[in-house]
Amino acid sequence: MTEREPERGTVTAELAIGLPVVVLVLVAVLTLAAASTAQMRAMDAARAGARAVAIGEQESAVAATVARVGGSEARMSLAREGEWVRVTVTRPVSGGWVTGPLRATGTAAAWVEP
Repeated sequence: MTEREPERGTVTAELAIGLPVVVLVLVAVLTLAAASTAQMRAMDAARAGARAVAIGEQESAVAATVARVGGSEARMSLAREGEWVRVTVTRPVSGGWVTGPLRATGTAAAWVEP
């Protein structure tokens, strides 16, 4: 039994060092997943908004479409450039455990039908 005495407590030390690394990697993966989901929702909302403007919807209807697709926290900006319209949607990255200044942005352009 005296041969194993120097190894006593090594599992506890390895766990104390390894567990924070595992938690950090898990938080990073979950943050990336939340950011990619927010990015996809922002892009989808921008595309839906650009299509709505292209077919002649009023700006209030476009904003409602963007909010329906991108979520209530999505913010829209609209820029007209001749026959083209550009819709930019920004929304916060959130997952319940992620809060802060992370924001996802999506932009779409469409030709306005006459």
